[in-house]
Order: sequence, then structure tokens, then C-alpha cells
Amino acid sequence: MKQMTTRNRLFRLSILAIALAVGGATEVRAQGFVGGFIGYDFGGDSGCPNLTQCEDRRLNAGVVVGAIGSFVGFEEEFAYARDFFGNAPGLSSSVLTVMSNVMVVPKIGPLRPYVLGGVGLIKTHVALTPSSLLTADNNNVGWNVGGGVMGFFGEHLGLRGDIRHFHSFQNLTLLGFTLSDTKLDFGRASAALVVKF
Repeated sequence: MKQMTTRNRLFRLSILAIALAVGGATEVRAQGFVGGFIGYDFGGDSGCPNLTQCEDRRLNAGVVVGAIGSFVGFEEEFAYARDFFGNAPGLSSSVLTVMSNVMVVPKIGPLRPYVLGGVGLIKTHVALTPSSLLTADNNNVGWNVGGGVMGFFGEHLGLRGDIRHFHSFQNLTLLGFTLSDTKLDFGRASAALVVKF
């Protein structure tokens, strides 16, 4: 019952954040954008202990679509990381994130530095192959916060780089049992090509 109440609150909070962001982004001629990014995960439950000292990086790729106004914006981000929990014979794992974020994104010349935060889905998958006798799938609600900068070269094309932190609200489950103190937690550094329209 308590978990359902928390989910209802998160759902209402995300709807409010989306409404505020879309309303703010359309105040002064909102500009839509779309981009594809690549990056890698670090810290927490990922295979890399920190951002700079990592020999076993796991690729994280995805797309982002959103709109920005003169100061606020909104984005929807989809990202996928294969082999998130490591690469070993007979092991298959991945993490999919789908996040709805509110952005504070002032314009400073051709640069748009930003901070963001939001909630969404963090889906994990772990399987022992080839027989897949042991499979664990988790669909958890999570949050992310981060920041970065977008720089545009001309009217439509630009680059974007950011660092984010992801954290799930719920513990992971395995074979129907909830594992205590196993909330997924990791960071991500990425770079993107952005098209503004």
C-alpha cells in the first residue's frame, strides 16, 4: 500500500513537472531539439569505479527529444547500456532508462548551459545464457539529476555534453524475492549531436 502511494505521488509530481516545463518552454518561442548520444556509465553499480579511472567502460547510447525556451525546457530521454553488470561467459545484462526531465537552460551567447532533473523508468535485465535458467527483469521507477552544456554552430546544428546520476526508488528483485539495499545507482557521461528546429 505504501509503495502504491509513493508511485502515485511520483506520477503526480512528474505530470506537474511536465506541465510546468512545457508551459515554461512555450513562453518565448520554444525551440524543439532532437539528438543522438553515446557515453559510458561509471560509479555505483557500473563496472567503472569513477569517471576518469576506468579500463572496462560500457557503452551507453540513446536519443533525446525536447523543447527549450528562454530559460526553461523539457526533454524525454531514452538510453540503453548493454553488458551493464559485466561481460562474462554465459552472462547477459542490460539497463534501459526512460527519463522525463525538467531543464533550467539559460542562453549565454551560442552556449546553453543547463541543469536538469526528472523521473522515469529504469529497467534492468540479467540472464544466464544459453539456457536462461536464471533471469531477472526489474521495472523500477527512478530519478536522475545532472547538468551540461549545449553549443550551437549556426541555426540548427550543435553539440552537447553532460554528466548525470541515476538512482532507482525500489530495490532489485531476483526470482520474486526483493534484495535489500540493492537500489540501482550509477552515473553517466555522454556527448551528443543535437539538431534544433
